[in-house]
Amino acid sequence: MQDFKKLRVWEKAHQLTLEVYRVTVVFPRQERFGLVDQLRRSSSSIAANIAEGCGRLGRKELHRFVSIAAGSASETEYHLLLARDLDYLDTSQHQSLQEQVIEVKRMLSSLAQKLTTDNR
Repeated sequence: MQDFKKLRVWEKAHQLTLEVYRVTVVFPRQERFGLVDQLRRSSSSIAANIAEGCGRLGRKELHRFVSIAAGSASETEYHLLLARDLDYLDTSQHQSLQEQVIEVKRMLSSLAQKLTTDNR
């Protein structure tokens, strides 16, 4: 068991979630229970799964939750693309958030690879 708050990938995922919450405040009201909810859930799921994995016993369990977090990151990436295409995000907002998601995905991939290598 380890402290998830000490992981850089968790910090980055948490910052991404905070930014998603900030930008979705101005989305159309009719999206409140649609795209806003989906974006917030998928982005917060990244950090939440890292935290849950850190609370489990063993690297194998952590690896499983890191993998789930990576799936949530890909889901977030899609929802951001959809928000941009619906003109809820401007190009610069989308670009910034997209870069954050890609960075988190890379970090999750590296962590997963390290956990796999260390299990051998």
